[in-house]
Amino acid sequence: MSGSLWLRDPGTAARDTLPRTPGRHRPSDPTGTDPVGELAGRLEDFVAAAVHPDEVAALLESDGLTDEQIRRRYGHEDSFSLAEDLYARVERRFPRSPEDPAPGAGSPTLLGCLLRGLLFTLPGLAHVLAAPVLAGGRTGYAPLLAAALAGWTWNQALAHRAYTRLGLGDRAAAARTLLRGAPVGVVLGTAAAAAVAPAPAPAVLFAAGQSIYLAAATVLLVLGRERVLLPALLPLVGGALFAAFHPMPAWAHLVLPLASVTAAAGLAAGAVAGVLRPADPGGRGVRGSRRAELRGLGDSVPYGLFGLGSGALVLHVALDSPPFAVALTLGTGPAEWLLYRFRAEALAGLRASTSPRAFRLSVAAALVRSLAGYAGALLTLMAAALLLWPGGGGPGAAPAAGALLLGAVLWTGLLLQAFGAVLSPAAVCCAAALVPLLLPGSERLFVPAAASAVLVLLVCAQLGRITAHR
Repeated sequence: MSGSLWLRDPGTAARDTLPRTPGRHRPSDPTGTDPVGELAGRLEDFVAAAVHPDEVAALLESDGLTDEQIRRRYGHEDSFSLAEDLYARVERRFPRSPEDPAPGAGSPTLLGCLLRGLLFTLPGLAHVLAAPVLAGGRTGYAPLLAAALAGWTWNQALAHRAYTRLGLGDRAAAARTLLRGAPVGVVLGTAAAAAVAPAPAPAVLFAAGQSIYLAAATVLLVLGRERVLLPALLPLVGGALFAAFHPMPAWAHLVLPLASVTAAAGLAAGAVAGVLRPADPGGRGVRGSRRAELRGLGDSVPYGLFGLGSGALVLHVALDSPPFAVALTLGTGPAEWLLYRFRAEALAGLRASTSPRAFRLSVAAALVRSLAGYAGALLTLMAAALLLWPGGGGPGAAPAAGALLLGAVLWTGLLLQAFGAVLSPAAVCCAAALVPLLLPGSERLFVPAAASAVLVLLVCAQLGRITAHR
């Protein structure tokens, strides 16, 4: 629908206001005695592109065409009856301009997405390096897990706030949002770690460094500078490779992660300063923008809840079978690429479909292909992680199936989130994270199976609508 149609006076005659669009197969009567045929000729391009009569009815109503006018001029009872007649008269097609980009144009390459997945996985080497000085088994890692959950929750919401500013074309406002929000995330993560630590321990200091890195990575990711994290992670990669073959002094196990954290924080600070320096010299305009940045904070809450729920589900896998958690993290690369592929296939289905049912079937087929591709990629990564994991062996079939189902939960949740449906995946993931507290052991199969089934049904119901893709 053209946005200008909403500005028309409702009393304006439809004959003067409805768009006149040229068409090659006009169903109009050459004698001019068929007003519906004449209207179908003028609206042919729009009606041909519609996949449901309700789209045509919405156009008629938005142009101020009343039921009384429709009865007098076209002999139909209302806009819906007239829309069905127009829809039946015009052949289905989806006109496409030569200037339209090809489906999937501008999407990142598979190699680029795989590199991003690797980038998200490399920070885990810090835990490998610090393991010898973080005594206490799972109890000793409790501060790190608490800090991670706090960081994932806060930084998901913070990223949404900053991305909203970027979407409005205000890069400086996005940088200011990150500048104020990132330190808060560090404080929350450190406080969460200190709250669950049995006593002052190196784990709390490590959790503080982990929180700083998460905040810095969020800043660089939102500003499109995440690739500069690769050189910052070189101390971790080099230290892990060296430690795999030679013993290292105790101080090196903490100094190398500290070097990467310091480099990441410096790069994030430089990225923010680089945006603000030309856009807001001297810090002017910051005070005036605070009120604007406080608006719509509630819109970011579901993103934070999704980060909390999905993070808790991944931690269940990490505690039960660490190799599968590594595979899930690496799998973010192919998962991202498949999100773009689904979008391209859905748009292609929208162009090719001639009815709502046909479009729903094309969306379901695209979903099946995407989930199958992701499952294949995740299975490959899980097998590789088991082969390379120190000590060999690994979990049984049930944890492997649970990890695959959890991957489906995360992917479908991100898919819904990408199309603006945030509350439903956040609610499902948070509920799934709480169930194991009531039913211990259910996190292996029951929880991910139920959550993935619910999210798949939500995808079919919500993304099977034409309006979700237009």
